[in-house]
Amino acid sequence: MLLNVGPQHPSTHGVFRLVVKVDGETIVDAQPVIGYLHRGTEKLAEGLQYTQFIPYTDRLDYLSSMLNNFAIVHAVEEAADIEVPERAQYLRIIVAELNRVASHLVFLGTYLLDLGAMSPFLYAFQDREQIVDLFNKICGARLTYNYMRVGGVRWDAPEGWIDEAKAFVKYMKDRMQLYHDLVTGNEIFLNRVKGIGKFDAATAINYSLSGINLRSTGYKWDLRRDRPYSIYDRFDFEVITGTNGDCYDRYICHIQELMESLKIVEQALEAIPEGPVLGKVPKLIRVPAGEYYSSIEGARGELGVYIVSEGKDKPYRLKLRKPSFVNLQILRELLIGQSMANLIAILGAVDIVLGEVDA
Repeated sequence: MLLNVGPQHPSTHGVFRLVVKVDGETIVDAQPVIGYLHRGTEKLAEGLQYTQFIPYTDRLDYLSSMLNNFAIVHAVEEAADIEVPERAQYLRIIVAELNRVASHLVFLGTYLLDLGAMSPFLYAFQDREQIVDLFNKICGARLTYNYMRVGGVRWDAPEGWIDEAKAFVKYMKDRMQLYHDLVTGNEIFLNRVKGIGKFDAATAINYSLSGINLRSTGYKWDLRRDRPYSIYDRFDFEVITGTNGDCYDRYICHIQELMESLKIVEQALEAIPEGPVLGKVPKLIRVPAGEYYSSIEGARGELGVYIVSEGKDKPYRLKLRKPSFVNLQILRELLIGQSMANLIAILGAVDIVLGEVDA
């Protein structure tokens, strides 16, 4: 029998369609179908100045828009050799890592909701709301931030914002025990995710997986540590890995990585210097002719920006390496032979955002 899962289905986390062939309850084939959200972002970039393109990146992985902003401005700065003031570097790290925490909280809440648990979803969104409020105060937006600029950030932190962020970090570090009490040791949850959707490091590398999907296999690879950019080399944090590469390990990696992000934010808040938040940037930013690739550690893996420039104020071509799109490629292999009930657990653990898949 052929079954359509999506494109309008709550557990597909966006307009994603999966055509599944089943024999009874067992999946014998699965074909992902994308394109329902395609907006031609890469093509649109060709007609936009580099700064004009920043708001478009908000709409990619819309759960971590700050990180998307970071990726494009960092790529342009590297290509055009533009310096970023110290205070702006720290503000970028703070909002980027807070956004990683917010994104992982959405994963935690929605994944547990997929598996039938309501309470963690409510708690996760309650905690995420505090980060959204902080972002609203610093940039005036709650989801699509458009905060970063080539050469720095748009606005400095308002009065009292740093202290509020410190208070949130302290609250969130204590709060994580609630999630462990609710979820981590729950027998029903463990039976749903242990040993499900399992793959090893070699398979992950063959599929070019990155982020938690790669690290859950035990392979230590994090661009913040292994190919440091911005000022990440100044902070002390661990690269979290799993051991079995199953859905449970991906859950645990999200929880522990969230804690490491809080650790980075805490260090950055303590060390942030005074000074300007935007460097000396020409009114019309031109990238020297050539080809450039730059990448950051996004919430879902390596978020890369490939620019082909003719020396003008707009890119000749712009290509995005979208981790959700790349990570999705392994889905068919994970599903064949599994039950329909496990389909939702496996898809949720891969942690895709369709805005990024379909860009």
